[in-house]
Amino acid sequence: MKFVGEKIRIVVMMVAVCVCAVPAWGQGCAMCNANARSTPKEGQQALNRAVLVLLIPPVGFMLVGVGLAFRYGRRRDRDSE
Repeated sequence: MKFVGEKIRIVVMMVAVCVCAVPAWGQGCAMCNANARSTPKEGQQALNRAVLVLLIPPVGFMLVGVGLAFRYGRRRDRDSE
C-alpha cells in the first residue's frame, strides 16, 4: 500500500506544478510575438535557431551537473560497502 500512496503523491505534485505553470504561459510579449510573426520565413527560422542556440548551454550545464551527481552517488555507495 505504501507504493500506491507514493504514486498518488507524485501525481498530485505533478498536477500542482502544471497548474502553477499556467500563469507562465501568459508571459509571451504581445509586441514580440507580433514582431516575430511579421518577419519573413527566413527571419522566423533564424529566431527559432537562435532560441535553440541559447538553450544549449543551460541544458548542457544541467546534464553535466546531474551526471556528476549520479557519479558521486555511485562512488559514495561503493565506498560505504
